Amino acid sequence: MDKSNLREVIMNYPNQLEIGRNFAKKVKPKTPKKIDNLIVCGMGGSALPGDLLREYLEFQPTKKTAFPVIVEKGYHLPAVAGKKSLIFISSYSGNTEETVSCLKEAINKKYSIVVFCAGGKIEEIAKKNHLPIVKYSINFPHFQPRYALTYAFAAMHQVLTNIGLSDRIPGFPKIDPRSMEVYGEELSLLTKGRTPIIYATERYKFIAQNWKIKINENSKTPAFWNYFPELNHNEMVGFSLAQGKFTVFFLKDEKTEKVDEINNKRLDITKKLYEQKGIKTAIVPIKGKTFLEKILNTLVLGDWLSYYLALQYDQDPTPVEMVENFKKKLAHK
Repeated sequence: MDKSNLREVIMNYPNQLEIGRNFAKKVKPKTPKKIDNLIVCGMGGSALPGDLLREYLEFQPTKKTAFPVIVEKGYHLPAVAGKKSLIFISSYSGNTEETVSCLKEAINKKYSIVVFCAGGKIEEIAKKNHLPIVKYSINFPHFQPRYALTYAFAAMHQVLTNIGLSDRIPGFPKIDPRSMEVYGEELSLLTKGRTPIIYATERYKFIAQNWKIKINENSKTPAFWNYFPELNHNEMVGFSLAQGKFTVFFLKDEKTEKVDEINNKRLDITKKLYEQKGIKTAIVPIKGKTFLEKILNTLVLGDWLSYYLALQYDQDPTPVEMVENFKKKLAHK
């Protein structure tokens, strides 16, 4: 069923960080000496690098990164955008209409802009307006934006490094996707015929969100995510009367910093409460030596889960036909 060989993409994409860094090595935009915020505009898979960048800078802070990162997933810049904002425009295809709209708005307001794309309308507009461009060049047939995550994250971070707004990542972790493949397939069997739900602590909420997205797009089935402590104030009550079959995956870092210990305690208690309600659960360990390594290892595990779940459902994991059909209908006049 894997007609586009997504397995090969999963085997390779986690270790493409250096390539992404090289895409951006010469890009050095003019920005205010001190920025108020970084706004990353993108949709779907092209928003994921912004989400990862935000989490990385939040949990690996330096004096240089004392600014908020906002990921805008819509047609307009957020209200906090201003002359001291740095705008990253992210669209792998270069044709995402929401992101094109944000780009035009940022140009009209004469904000500092960097464009990240592989071509399309966004590249054309950027060239016309003499904007700095980080252009992706990924020669793989049927490549999907959701797997440009590592390239784009590294490229975005490199731009910040180029202009002194972040420190260089000291060393990219070496990820071994093959070593996680069997475990990922085993996890997929736990949720076959059930709706998967992914929970993580606040530190790792990006991973939970990403698992949900990959299950949606690769496995073609619903999935949901949330994070501690927020879910203890609302969502868990809904499982008093669960209206279906669920598997809840708890992503847990046993070696987390003290600040996250209370959330791990919340996780353990919630798991027991769910099991008392007859809900299927599984702890998924988060492993790695660094924050970035932990994120990438667990992302790949979610890729394997979604990949093998797709095969169990007789689905080709690469295409997203419903999205493409929707775009055609939206463009139809």
